[in-house]
This record gives sequence, structure tokens and C-alpha cells, in this order.
Amino acid sequence: MSGNLLKSTSIVGSMTLLSRISGLIRDVVFANLLGDRAAADVFFVAFRIPNFFRRITAEGAFSAAFVPVFTDFREHREPKETDRFLQLVIGRFGLFLALISVLGILLAPLMVRMLAWGFGAEPEKFALTVEATRITFPYLFFISLVAMSAGMLNTCGRFAAPAATPVLLNVCLIFAAVVLAPMFSDAPIALSVGVLLAGIVQLMFQLPFLRQEGLSIRPRVRKREHDQSAGEGVAQVFKLMIPAIFGGSVSQLNVLINTLLASFMATGSISWLYYSDRLMEFPVGVFGIALSTVILPDLSRKYATESHHAFAHTLDWGARWVCLICIPATVALVVLAIPLIATIFFHGDFTSKGVYMSAYSLVAYSVGLLPIVMVKVLAPGYFARKDTRTPVRIGVIAVIVNIFVSLLLFYPMQHIGLALATSIAAVVNAALLYSGLKKEEVLLLQPGWPGLLGKIFLASTGMGLLLWWGAGDAHSWIQQSVWQRILRLSMWVPLGAISYFLILYLLGLRVKSLWLERERQ
Repeated sequence: MSGNLLKSTSIVGSMTLLSRISGLIRDVVFANLLGDRAAADVFFVAFRIPNFFRRITAEGAFSAAFVPVFTDFREHREPKETDRFLQLVIGRFGLFLALISVLGILLAPLMVRMLAWGFGAEPEKFALTVEATRITFPYLFFISLVAMSAGMLNTCGRFAAPAATPVLLNVCLIFAAVVLAPMFSDAPIALSVGVLLAGIVQLMFQLPFLRQEGLSIRPRVRKREHDQSAGEGVAQVFKLMIPAIFGGSVSQLNVLINTLLASFMATGSISWLYYSDRLMEFPVGVFGIALSTVILPDLSRKYATESHHAFAHTLDWGARWVCLICIPATVALVVLAIPLIATIFFHGDFTSKGVYMSAYSLVAYSVGLLPIVMVKVLAPGYFARKDTRTPVRIGVIAVIVNIFVSLLLFYPMQHIGLALATSIAAVVNAALLYSGLKKEEVLLLQPGWPGLLGKIFLASTGMGLLLWWGAGDAHSWIQQSVWQRILRLSMWVPLGAISYFLILYLLGLRVKSLWLERERQ
């Protein structure tokens, strides 16, 4: 079973890696076109607003509520009943999204003022952000349906297509930056058109794969006489969504508060946070989201078939892989913060000051890498059991911590304090989720954890020392040409990875044993 999980995680991880690489290319294009100036702040706020709601309605609440119920239908109901359930849930969720999208367009000025209050002091900047937001907001409708389609395909064991879909967003945005931007007087507006186009393209891409699985995608809003079980299933999804929406709203307050506070800081602060967050999100996306995507349907199946022992072992397996990947990734991001930012973003309108400012916030964000990815493994332990309330309560506590620390640090540390507050809140979130699963005896840690962590820390330290020596003087990365930086970084990143796994091997840890061990138990 764990071999299947690893294979599925590898597929999703590979596709997500392709997505993240295309995303980095996209951000390089952004840095060249927008730099870290006012235009960048405008677009990133306009793009963040629909993404803010997407993470509440689609990736968070809907996926957590839909996947376990859909799994139940596939395991215990007739195919016709499953089709009726899908038709109703698509129709009603689509109607809900359409209403939200219309409201978003009408209330764009209010949302911009709430999310970027500091822009009010600059009328032209504020007006441009409102116009861009009205173009990007319908993206919420399309991308939420994309997230639903991905949940359906993942439950059917089809992971590659959903994981590859985000590549299309990056392709569309690169197209907008290169082809559309010269046609518009304002680059943020051209990029906003690219966002809307990307939502449509991503949804169209997934439809053929749904048809291949024989899944009914004809939306219906009204319930018929023979739709009793389907109606009950849809009601259960929306019932589970309510606390999850609240939880997603609470957790996304972190983003809102950081953006709001950053809008009062020096021009470029929002952009510095964006670029550093994008680099920190690279390992989160490639590994964390891949692991979470695969684990939720797997846990849902085990819970539906009452395989509680296997359920607990799967969570332990996921936690081990999080530590194996994220501890060295954290060390590498901290040591290579300036080399990474300088190599990827320092060209075009991006300033040398922006390199240092983005690198400082990247270090602060990196502290939270391990707990952020661990949350993506631990939270499915609740969602798969149809418990969306506990993660909400824990999320509320984490957000309160984030608000308190953000207000405490944003004045003395500026944007760096906001990044650090996000990391501290992630630590609290992961610790409380772990504590809850242990208390309920849902997560059972297997023998060998102290030895595993000791070897990971030793190998990460050795890798960190090698990268620190290889990186050399930080200022030299600013002085070199783009190609010199690329050549230098492309040498040290692989050497760091090789050194890490070589030290693990010399310490007696065989990576393959992390899943074969579970097969023998």
C-alpha cells in the first residue's frame, strides 16, 4: 500500500515540480516586467484577492468536505447514485460560485480597501488595483470548479492531470506578460486578463479526463424524486463545508493581515513578501501539496473500510517523509536565500535592494516550512474522518497568534516581521493538530523516530556547511552577471542535495526503508 502511495506521491510531485518550474519562469518574467515597484504591488494584490477566496471555498473547505463524501458514494453506492450526487453538487456549488463572483466584481473597491488600505493614499494606484481586481475575480468561479474536478480525479486515482493543470496558469500568465502587456497601457491589466484566461483554460483541460472516468459532469440545481441519497450527500458536503469555510476564512486572515500591514510600508514590501513566499512555496508545492493530495483519498478509503491501524500507519509514514525532505530544504533556503533571489529575480526592473529585502523575508518564511508541510499531512487525518470542526478551532488559535505576533513585529522588523509571524503561527497550528491526533490515538508513531531525526539533522548540518562555504560572499551574487549566477547556483544546489543523501547513506539510513519498513509490519 505504501508503495502505491509513494508512486502516487511521485507522480503528483513530478507534475507539481513541472508546475513550480513553470511558475518560477513566470515569476522571472514578472520580475523583469514589474520589478519590485508600484505596478508589481497592484497586480499582486489584484491576483491575491480571488486566490484568497479560492483557498477558502475550493482548496480548503470544499475539498475537505467533498472528497470523503464522494469516496463513500464510490465505495458503498450504485454508479447511478454517484452520478446524481455529482450532478447536484456541481450545479449547486457552481451556482454558489457564480453569485460570489458577481458580488466580488461589484464590491471590488471595498475589497481592495480592506486588503490594501494603504493604497487609499494613492488614488491612481487604488483605482488601477480595483480595475485589475474586477478582471481577475471571475477566476474564482473557474478555478474552484477546477479544484472540484481535481478532487474527483484524485479520488479515482488519477493524479497526473490535476497536478499538471497549474502549468496552464503559468503558461497563460507568461503569454499575457510577453504578448498582451505591450498592447495595454498598464501591465497589471494585461496580466489580469491572463489570469481570467487561465481559469477558463484549466477547466477545459480537465473535462476530457472526467469523461474518461465516466463521471457525470452535467450540472443540476433542482432535486428530483429519485435523488434522495444524492440530496443527502450534497447536504452532507455543504454541512461539512460550513465549519471548513470558517476555518479557511480564519486561516486566510493571515494573508489578509500581512497584505494590509504591508500596504502601509515602503513601496515594494508586498512584492518582497510575494517573491520570497514563492520560493518558500516551491518545496511546499512540489512535495507538501503532492503528499497531501495523495494522502486524503487514501485515508478516506481506509476510514470508510474501518482500516484504523493502516490509517494510523499512513499518517506516520507521511510525517517521516515531511521531516526527511523539509528539514534539509529549510537549511538550504536559509543558507542560499540571497543567491536564490539574486539568480532568479535580479534583472529588469528588480532592484538590488529588493534582493536583500526579499532574502530577509525568505529566511523568516523558511522557519515555517516544516510545520506548514506537516499541517498538510496532519489535517487530512481529521478531514478523512469527516471532522472539519477540530482543524477550525486549531486554525482560530493559530490566526490569533499570527495577528498578535504580526502587530508586535511589523513595526520594528517591517515585512520581515510579517513573514516570521506566519512561520510562528504555522508552528502552533502543526503542534496542536499533532497533539489532537495523538490524544485520539489516530496517529501512532512507529519505533525509530529519534534515530531518524538524528541522522536527518546531522546530514542537514553537513549539507548546510558545504552550501555556506560554496555560497561565499553575499554581495558577489549582486555583482555577477545573470549567467554567472545561474552557472554558480546550478552547481551548488545539486552538490548540496548529493551531500545530504550521501551523508544519510553513510549514517546507515536507506531512504527506501522508510516505506519498505511499513510493508513488513
